[in-house]
Amino acid sequence: MERRFNTTGPCYPDQHYMLPPERRLAGVLELIAENRYFVLQSGRQTGKTTSLFWLEKHLPSLGKRALWLDVETARDNPDPVSAFRTVFHRIQRALRAPHEGLRAATPEQAEEWLRDPDSAICNYLEFLTLQDPRPFALFVDEADCLVGETMVSFLTQLRDGYIARQSSPFPASVALVGMRSVRDFVLDKQQSTAVAWLGTSSPFNISAESIGLTAFTEAEVAELLELHTRATGQRFEPEAVARVAVLGEGHPWVTNALADEAVKKQVPDRRSPVTAAHVEAAKETIILERRSHVDSLVARLREPRIVKVLAPMLIGDRTRAGDVLDDDLAYAVGMGLLRLKDGQYEIANGIYREVIPRALNFNQQAQIREKTEWYVLPDGSLDMHKLMQGWQKFWRKDGHLAADGFHYREAGPHLMLMAFLQRIVNGSGRVEREYGLGRGALDLLIEQRGQRHAIEVKLRRDNDTGADALEQLARYLDHAGLSEGWLVLFDLRRELDWSDKLTLRDVAHEGKTIHVVGC
Repeated sequence: MERRFNTTGPCYPDQHYMLPPERRLAGVLELIAENRYFVLQSGRQTGKTTSLFWLEKHLPSLGKRALWLDVETARDNPDPVSAFRTVFHRIQRALRAPHEGLRAATPEQAEEWLRDPDSAICNYLEFLTLQDPRPFALFVDEADCLVGETMVSFLTQLRDGYIARQSSPFPASVALVGMRSVRDFVLDKQQSTAVAWLGTSSPFNISAESIGLTAFTEAEVAELLELHTRATGQRFEPEAVARVAVLGEGHPWVTNALADEAVKKQVPDRRSPVTAAHVEAAKETIILERRSHVDSLVARLREPRIVKVLAPMLIGDRTRAGDVLDDDLAYAVGMGLLRLKDGQYEIANGIYREVIPRALNFNQQAQIREKTEWYVLPDGSLDMHKLMQGWQKFWRKDGHLAADGFHYREAGPHLMLMAFLQRIVNGSGRVEREYGLGRGALDLLIEQRGQRHAIEVKLRRDNDTGADALEQLARYLDHAGLSEGWLVLFDLRRELDWSDKLTLRDVAHEGKTIHVVGC
């Protein structure tokens, strides 16, 4: 059977192309060797469960016992007795596979322990630990699915067992695995408030640290794609490899999804190579079809904590960026939406940078009647002056009204402009977006028929002349290697008439030609 790029569930070496999991687990192995309790925190489909499978098989060779325990079936159950009964069933199921030196408790033992749910987990883990003198490592997968009193009791019992483990049998190392940190484990989903013991008296203040899984490097992306070439003879052109690396930026699911779509749908003939154009087409399919991973990402966009983080990023508002709480940023990073690069928070990868605004403005884009051919020159390139004039007319007539309907209301103008441009360019080019916390602007780059057009988007709330925006766009043009660009200024001053706002003028700044589009 031909192996494939995996986009669903954990990876299996005989079925999927995969890189050695141990490369990403050096820090985890060190914590286990030191008998630490810790949190393994990473976004959806980044390889957590695949890594745990490898650890469970590998640790016996180091003289330890290991057990992977998935508690997702106890999801959202606040009743400890009911939830822990489910956890006990999961332990029994996990031990059906051979685990040297470990056996499950009898149903009678389990029910006896459940009479006191606040010691039930401790009792079962003591029972498992006593069966073998080797150090015991427990990996609790999907731990952040537990809620309410169930989570309180679960964490408290782990803490009690940890403290007493010098004199009583208990796991030497425990990893809580999920998308959220311990601080986020204790948030009430309905009230979005922390329960009383969140502070220094947290029942899991024994955690050594929260550790994540590293993204694939560009070289590892190439290595993963090369596995397909070796197996089938079908190669990825260097430009295609580079495009996968840019769009996925090492995210395992995104990387695999792009490659899988390219070789299964775009180029099923193994005699034909995969090009950058095929990868670009694969990207569009993944976004438009809203694959389960993408759909889960989109569902997060209306969460209040995510809105607080993304809204200032979309509008490039440095002032509001300073009001974002560290916990909210950590939550967004844990969910895999953001990453910290060179001291600045930014969207985690190229696919997400496209998915987020396109998901937010999808309905508005579908209602735009503009057609690409209206703004295309005979050689197929865009007539940017005509395009920006068309945008101004659209903004004046319909766009400013539609922008008020966005859930991200302050980002409405930016989202509306992106919807308009996407509608025009879709199918004949692409719109790349750069936005991050504290950037001070939204940067767009239209690529079509070998030509590139840089656009910077800013809000104007007062009599500011826009000098800072000109300076910022000039730097962006230098970075992009362009001599001219477009500055779109949304004027929010209510006292001005449309005739005063809708302007189009050229400015020479630091050797660059900047077309200033007033809206």
